[in-house]
Amino acid sequence: MSSIKKRDDGRWRARYRDDAGKEHARHFTRKADGQRWLDEVTASVMTGNYVDPRAGRVTFGEYAAAWQASQVHRRNTAAAVDSALRVHALPRFGDRAIASVRPSEVQAWVNDLTKRLAPATVRVTYQHLRSVFRAAELDRIIARTPCERVVLPKTQPHRVRPLATEVVLGAAEGMPPRWRAIVTLMAGTGLRPGEAAGLTLPQLTMLRRQLHVDRQLLLTRPPTFGPPKTASSDRVVPFGRVVAHDLAAHMAAYPVGVDELLFTNPFGEPVNRDQLAKAFKAAALAAGGPPTARLHDLRHYYASLLIRHGESVKVVQERLGHSSAKETLDTYSHLWPDSEDRTRAAVDNVLGSADVEPRQDHA
Repeated sequence: MSSIKKRDDGRWRARYRDDAGKEHARHFTRKADGQRWLDEVTASVMTGNYVDPRAGRVTFGEYAAAWQASQVHRRNTAAAVDSALRVHALPRFGDRAIASVRPSEVQAWVNDLTKRLAPATVRVTYQHLRSVFRAAELDRIIARTPCERVVLPKTQPHRVRPLATEVVLGAAEGMPPRWRAIVTLMAGTGLRPGEAAGLTLPQLTMLRRQLHVDRQLLLTRPPTFGPPKTASSDRVVPFGRVVAHDLAAHMAAYPVGVDELLFTNPFGEPVNRDQLAKAFKAAALAAGGPPTARLHDLRHYYASLLIRHGESVKVVQERLGHSSAKETLDTYSHLWPDSEDRTRAAVDNVLGSADVEPRQDHA
């Protein structure tokens, strides 16, 4: 129900009632403007795009908190989303009415982040902000998300450069003795740092030389167990004699800790992953590794070994627990032999083995 009426002061009062019976009114200098507003409201109701003007008064912080509580996130994903919103988005938009945020303000926020964060980090942080505004749009809290046509910083393609074998071996020797075997483990199985740090005795089958990745040690304080990074990260990984030997030697020297953890601190408690990463970086640098060396590079080293020895994309994907072959190729495609070399080799293997008489040209 809507109406438009001229007031004593000469202005026009346009009003309507929504489905809940609430009255909404605006005043206009011209009757035509008031009628246009009512027509737009009527059209939005008819098309299902109507948004209660009062709904957008909720602050971004209030809506973001409700949105987070409703998400079905893994624990580590939930922690990452919470960190991104709490550290970067809420200080800027937390107290603002969610409907008042404009696209130009989101762009300015992105520009400010770009000055102090890596492009990839800016993109991930923006995606979390966009998810909140998109949900608000779907909930009809706002008519339209301000996260449209926002220009993001370009990410530079990163080509993985595996560590040299001598660096890996040297880093293992340079690690604190109780963590030395974790280098061999990661280099020989491709486990992520959290998967290796969270390895427990029941996950190992030493006779078959296999381990089951079904958890990881999260970067919480204190450290706690969580599910693997993705559903495809739950996997069984074979390991060789070298890994088996080092694991057996480690277990003989250091008893398992709480929750039957293999790698612990001197008190038998879960290892601090930050300390583990710092210890590896120092050991890798001392062994001649690059300044950018990090624990995760052992995973890349394992992938490079599989590729070098002719394993297919599918096998590498399964061993690493990637969600798709595309992820594997995006990361490691440059390590596979060049297709031109394979083409030449395929032709030479056939034609080069044939006893072909030189062709005689006849006049």
